[in-house]
Order: sequence, then C-alpha cells, then structure tokens
Amino acid sequence: MPTIKVLVPTDFSGNSKTAFRFAIQWSIQQKIELQFLHVFHINRIPQWTDYDYKKYISSEKIFYENKLKQFASGIYQSSGIKAKKHACIALHGASADISIMDYCLQEGDISFICIGTRGAGKIKKIFGTHSGNLITKSQVPVIAVPKSYGRRKPIKSLLYVTDFSLPENELKKVFEFARPLKASVTMLHLAWPGSVPPDREAIEKKLMGKHGIDFKLKIVTDDLFDSLTEGLKAQVEMLKPSMTIMFTDQSRTLFQKIFSPSRAEQLSFETKVPLLVYKKE
Repeated sequence: MPTIKVLVPTDFSGNSKTAFRFAIQWSIQQKIELQFLHVFHINRIPQWTDYDYKKYISSEKIFYENKLKQFASGIYQSSGIKAKKHACIALHGASADISIMDYCLQEGDISFICIGTRGAGKIKKIFGTHSGNLITKSQVPVIAVPKSYGRRKPIKSLLYVTDFSLPENELKKVFEFARPLKASVTMLHLAWPGSVPPDREAIEKKLMGKHGIDFKLKIVTDDLFDSLTEGLKAQVEMLKPSMTIMFTDQSRTLFQKIFSPSRAEQLSFETKVPLLVYKKE
C-alpha cells in the first residue's frame, strides 16, 4: 500500500494550528507521512542582481524552515504528543494556494492537503481565501479544519454527504479513508420536498456489512431548509461526526461560482468539524 502523505500548510497564525493538531492526531491513529509547509514571498529590490535575489531567497528559505520546525515542535509539545518523523518545507511563491497546488503537482504523491480555515465574508469566501481556492481548484483532496477545532479529538465517525449521482465511486474513497481509522460512516442525502428519495432498503441491503465498516444511511426528506448548506449544518450539529466528507464539482463556470458557490466551500467556513473535500469525477 502506498504511503499516505499529508501536506499541512501554515502561515504561522493561531488559526493554522488547528490543521496541525488535526494532522498530528491523525498520525497517531494511522501511519501517515506529514509534510509541514510555509509559502513566503520576497519582493525584488530593483538594485538587486539575479544572483543577489536568489541568494536572499535562499537565506530566507533557511530562516522559514527553521521557524517552521520550531512552530511544529511547539504544537507537538502543547499537544503532549511525541514528535514523529516529519518534513518542514519553505517555498518561495507569489500566491500560497497556487504554490501549494504546484508543489503537489511536482511531487505527484501528495494524498491530502490539510489546511486551517478562519471563516470569511461572502465575497471573500469565493475570491479571497486559500482554503476556498484549494477546495474549488485542487486536484488533491483537501481537509479544511475550522478555527474552533479542539485538541486531541480522535477520528471516530464520518458523515458522507451525497447527491447520489456517483455513490459507488465515491463510497469506495470514503471507505478507503474510514477503514484504517476504524471509523463509522453515515451516508446522508438531503432531498428537497416533492423529490423522489432513493430506495433506502435497496441501498442498505447492498452496502451494509460488506466493507468491514459500521455503515448507516440517512435520508432527510421531511424538512424544508432555507438552503442545503443550512440543512447540512443542522445535520452536523445533530449527528456530531468527527469529520464531514463531500465531493465537489470543480467544472462549474465562474458565473455559477459567484451566484451559486460550492456547498463544500460554504460549509468549510461554517462547520465546526473538519471537512474533507474530494474532486467529483
């Protein structure tokens, strides 16, 4: 089985510590390789030669890698967890989200990106946050960890939200994620009033007990939600999962994103539990 590599970006803020805590807890439950990353940018002074500029970037890279090592060490110590083998990487780039995606493309074996999110206004949700941009653009699955995430919370239960467009393909990934964690899976479908709900009995008969996973199916049809996002939030509050999992369509046009932003992106700023977002195939 290939090594699971988890990239954990940070800007050294308090909000970014939540992603570190989540990833470190995850590494206790499952053998994963953590890579902590910081993206920095140096504006070039006109008087600098190419040599001067590259030399300064190299010195700053060393500075930020050492700062990152201290940052990670402090979180391990405050969490009361002995540090396991991990990498600390500093990258020079103009934009953090683009640099993160380029790094994943170059490496080719990053399994997940785990990033903290602090919340944002409606316009900034779509255009101005690294976590939002990663969710809507990254080819690598993204775990958005909210600023309210507490310390030392084992991953015990997963809430998989589905529209039933490609459930078998998606469930395969959900079960692959859940199995090594020994986590239960609740499959949730929110149906609008008047719509025809999926056949619960047929789905349960097909899926329950066949994958070594504690599996449940929940179809909600009797409530009229102001929006699907509000409905998702209500179910998260009720079920209290360790994580929520969604699949998002990244092929929507810019117009659609502005006037109907991704529910996964919306939820990443509003939920109180980590949200894992896969690209919908």
